[in-house]
Amino acid sequence: MNSLKSITKTAALTATVILVSGAAPAVAAPDVSPGKATVVLVHGAFADGSSWDKVIPLLQGRGLNVVSVQNPLSSLADDVAATRRALDMQTGPIVLVGHSWGGVVISEIGQHERVKALVYVSAFAPSEGQSVADLGKDYPKPKGSSFIIADQQGFLTLKAEGMARHFAQDLPAARTKIMMATQGPVSAKSFEEKTTVAAWRTRPSWYILSEQDHMIQPALQSAMAQKISARIVKLPTSHVPQLSRPKQVADAIAAAAAYQPQ
Repeated sequence: MNSLKSITKTAALTATVILVSGAAPAVAAPDVSPGKATVVLVHGAFADGSSWDKVIPLLQGRGLNVVSVQNPLSSLADDVAATRRALDMQTGPIVLVGHSWGGVVISEIGQHERVKALVYVSAFAPSEGQSVADLGKDYPKPKGSSFIIADQQGFLTLKAEGMARHFAQDLPAARTKIMMATQGPVSAKSFEEKTTVAAWRTRPSWYILSEQDHMIQPALQSAMAQKISARIVKLPTSHVPQLSRPKQVADAIAAAAAYQPQ
């Protein structure tokens, strides 16, 4: 019993020293398969990292390492910082994947030295100096945008009807209810923030185009995919092909991971 008390006191003293001194415990190396590419997944607005849950096991089944970033959705800079931390933790080549708003994030951070390829999933692909608002100004207003509401702090969420009928209209109600409960509110100001980098200029890119999208006009998606000279995969899906057609999305990501420049 005295021995147990001694161990407990030692642990408590160690924790106190760390808190008082500002010292931090050593950061563990990521648990990855040696020699394999890592896929870093960046979610979009009105979502969180679980939006990739159907794709992750398919990629892991192919021997790929996978990390799903949890974006704060509070600003472009904050989301880029969260993604950079995930990228810095990796030790090998990375395929960086962005869904929707996440496409802006990967365009900004995608020149990271370990990133070998980019995959845009129903995503915005801005040029330098462009914002989401800039990209959509010449296209009709998407149906789903009518179901977005703002709180007093300027954060946006999607109404239940918008989630079920326009964000993920090809998913069962049981799933859209979960998505509604777990969605990440996004700062409205983020959509006005302009990028400073267009990583697709220096990285091979893939684009998964959702042909029945009610959140980003398919015509806009097509224009962006062509602009970035992406390898295009068209799917007859809603805004979330990673949930309704996970195999095809995983196939495109795996193709990017296997790509070897000539």
